[in-house]
Amino acid sequence: MVARFKSITPGAQLSDQVAEVLAAEIRAGRLAVGEKLPTEASLVEQFSVSRTVIREAVSRLKSLGLVDSRQGSGMYVKEAGFSPLNFDARFAVSKQAVIQMVEVRRALEAEVAALATQRCTPTDVQRIRRSISALEQAVLAGGDGVDEDVQFHRAIAEAARNPFLIGTLEYLGQFLHGATRVTRANEARRADFARQVQDEHEMIARAIEAGDPAVARHAASRHMDNAIQRIEQADPSFWQQAGVQLAQPLVRGLPGKT
Repeated sequence: MVARFKSITPGAQLSDQVAEVLAAEIRAGRLAVGEKLPTEASLVEQFSVSRTVIREAVSRLKSLGLVDSRQGSGMYVKEAGFSPLNFDARFAVSKQAVIQMVEVRRALEAEVAALATQRCTPTDVQRIRRSISALEQAVLAGGDGVDEDVQFHRAIAEAARNPFLIGTLEYLGQFLHGATRVTRANEARRADFARQVQDEHEMIARAIEAGDPAVARHAASRHMDNAIQRIEQADPSFWQQAGVQLAQPLVRGLPGKT
């Protein structure tokens, strides 16, 4: 392949650098709408990086809405549309960033819980209850409970019967999963924190079962407010460890947990 892209430098996240170079080519029109991206092998050779780096870079381009896949054919440059939300995981490595993420979720999850009270079925309620039990069992078994907590919030979102809310939460979940690991790790350090989280989940579930949207909205909002308070109470040594966790890839595809 003839060299056409700007070179990257060691040190920074390689996949981010590759993604930024390719995104610049697309935005400048040097990679035109409808044009197929170079093959993975060609990009590996061009940038002198691993296949994993290239795959992560292309995945980021896809999340930004710049490329799309065609089955059995490869990745193609998409026609420009509305710019999608772009939360750069590299900057989500501080206590303040985690708090800001929870604030975003507070606005969404409170309304999701309220809608769930009005639209849930007995099957939805059973799913929410099972997710609470699964979370408790995971914690008792020594796990972090992140995936189980994701399922709890997902069950409530599904009960709200609003695909746009679900889609928004799923999109944000790409960037919140790392913060979820951190908040759960903080809560696991103190038995009173863990108990508070269980009680807050129970209050949300009871409000949904009772069909009371005002109480459900308040319970979900309070859950997020309390999560922020628990984050604020974490000691400095915890945040040194948390920064390492948040620096890991945050892309997982479901709404996270506080």
